[in-house]
Amino acid sequence: GVFAKHFIAGALRVIVSVIIGVALAVPAGLGMGQIRLLDRIFSPIVAIVYPIPKIVFLPIILLFFGATDVAKILTIVLILFFQILVPVRDDAAGLRPELLNSVKSLGAGRRALFRLVYLPASLPAVLTALRLSVGTAIAVLYITETTATLLGLGYYIFYTSSTLFDYAATYAGAVAMGILGLVLYFFIDWLERRLCPWKFVA
Repeated sequence: GVFAKHFIAGALRVIVSVIIGVALAVPAGLGMGQIRLLDRIFSPIVAIVYPIPKIVFLPIILLFFGATDVAKILTIVLILFFQILVPVRDDAAGLRPELLNSVKSLGAGRRALFRLVYLPASLPAVLTALRLSVGTAIAVLYITETTATLLGLGYYIFYTSSTLFDYAATYAGAVAMGILGLVLYFFIDWLERRLCPWKFVA
């Protein structure tokens, strides 16, 4: 029962972080990819911030938000945001002009282009970035849950190894993290088959 509580707490933090990261990064990436002015303004900022290990902001986030789930989720979102933003921006910017012109010739405005062209064309890049981000999110989860918390897989692994010296429980926690990543990976794979059926047409 105790192990299940730690697993559920960790899984919820990862899932919420991924959802928020995608909700923020995808529109931002599509916007930068299709609006050159936005790209010129924000690309230098992205280039500067992207290489910085975002985990260094954890003490500052803890200072403002305390030892709460918000602080842990925000740390993970901060890392995922740039991992998703960059490939989505590049994919949206690389769309063929003739594809855009054919839709514009039918009277489509910017909103219709976003919904009918940019978003469907960028879905494979979004899902690929999401696959990579899930592994990162779980790795960062461990770091965030070893700081100022008493619940979560990261805390469970840290506590059982450094305090109880119960290495069987420690490796059980590590396996649980792997299973969480595997479940999320297969969910994204299922999502890709539903949202991008053209990729699987023989």
